[in-house]
Amino acid sequence: MLKNSILIMEKFRIQKISKLFSLLSVGVLVLSCDLDENPPFLVDPVSLYNNVTSSEYARDGIYAAFTHYNAMEQRMFVENGYSGLFTTRRGGNKLSSVWMNGVMKLNPNENVDNQNTWVGLYRIVSRANATIENSVYDLDSDDPSQLRINDVAGHAYFSRAFSYFSLTRLWGDIPVWTSLATYDDIHRAKTPTKEVYNLIIEDAKQAKSLLNGSAGLGFPRAHAAQMLLAKVYMLLATNPELQDASLSEMDYWNLAYTEAKDIYTSGDYSLVADYASLFDGTNENSDESIFELQISQDATNSQMARNYTPWRYKAGQAFGWFSVSASVYDYHVAHYPTDLRLDATYISDYIQRCGGCDTEGNPHRTYPTNSSRGSFGNAHPYLFKHAEKDRNHTNQFNSQNLIIYRYADLLLMLAEISNELENGEELGYVTEVLERSGQIPHGGYLADKDSFRDAIMDEYRFELLGEGLDSYNNRRRGYAYFLENTINRHNNNPNFKASVDVLLNDVESEVMLLEIPLLEINNNELLND
Repeated sequence: MLKNSILIMEKFRIQKISKLFSLLSVGVLVLSCDLDENPPFLVDPVSLYNNVTSSEYARDGIYAAFTHYNAMEQRMFVENGYSGLFTTRRGGNKLSSVWMNGVMKLNPNENVDNQNTWVGLYRIVSRANATIENSVYDLDSDDPSQLRINDVAGHAYFSRAFSYFSLTRLWGDIPVWTSLATYDDIHRAKTPTKEVYNLIIEDAKQAKSLLNGSAGLGFPRAHAAQMLLAKVYMLLATNPELQDASLSEMDYWNLAYTEAKDIYTSGDYSLVADYASLFDGTNENSDESIFELQISQDATNSQMARNYTPWRYKAGQAFGWFSVSASVYDYHVAHYPTDLRLDATYISDYIQRCGGCDTEGNPHRTYPTNSSRGSFGNAHPYLFKHAEKDRNHTNQFNSQNLIIYRYADLLLMLAEISNELENGEELGYVTEVLERSGQIPHGGYLADKDSFRDAIMDEYRFELLGEGLDSYNNRRRGYAYFLENTINRHNNNPNFKASVDVLLNDVESEVMLLEIPLLEINNNELLND
């Protein structure tokens, strides 16, 4: 199903879904004061969730939660901001803004984006739990209606796994709900991270078995669940404290390889020819897409166009929330000065288009076009990927899809995994990615296992920068690796300028996990914080 039909239900959710079963949720689970989902006062939920039409409304409700402002725009701000790779003009065009001194500095302080990301992800969990709790699935059935219901249950398991993976990566030990909240049961103690990962794995496996493609184009299939599983296994491989005692690091790399290789050998995916087309709305749900959020300007009120389009790049309001730290840009260009990905990723020179404002038609130049770095406002290039590319666009909302998982990421994962397993396949995967950008593997890929590891970790940045995976990739090899390859690389950059560059926090207890929002602490009686 394409974006308009996927998300039209968000516009009519109250009329269509709430009349059926009100999503059977009491609140956004853990936020006991925020009973934002309607309570179950209607007919038997099991019969409703096992009616094909109403169960598919429930599935659409889950993905509407994915595209809610909390779980998309604000989650992207937190995921990217907490990576150590970005700056923001949000809160004022200055280094001293509250936003620059929060997640952009790797400071886990309380702020509205962290809080709302938490709420948004638990909203997805709530809707997934309603579907899981009430769906009756049958993996042995070949009845077309039952297959569609199975698929809906698969989407619920996948969504819950995705949400808990995001939550525990960002916050560590978290409250876990696997059933619906009730007015008598709205509090949960924190579950240890290791146990959360066990649940994520089980949910992703269940999703893998249930997702059968019945939902059609625009919805994730079983391969998305396998992608998630592979990412979990890769993280566990390098975090011994989270591993099952019966499994070794190599066991986890092998588990990751099995899931990733299965996607690769399916032959269902390939790289699109033009890298930039992944981010301009012309190549949505392409052969490269494994999991893509379907965005409709009319149905979802996505504000990516307003928040993430460079300042005065388009006729309507544009805030330019994301700039890439100059050190990140410099590092990319030093490795690949002729990289075809550069123009699609960064922008530093354009003529202002701002609907008749006093600077309409004036040039706007930031680093590297403006090499002076004389003020914070011109010291860093904008991230261009999420920008509205239509410069005459006047709406604060837009319709550009957001790709979560794609085939190029899978290839880089297989390259990294193969290097750890020393199976000889690693160079082939990364070469495929680089050839699209007119590049060949640089010397780091050709030296030894350790050098290849460092090179592939850099390649995730060059290929996937700003797509929501930077915080995950930068931290999953532990604090020491994050410190050396992100924090110190930025802070010790020869081009560092104290007046325009944030000095990243390097305190281990602060830079690896966010603080649980006060809203949750104040309203969850079982949290011991």
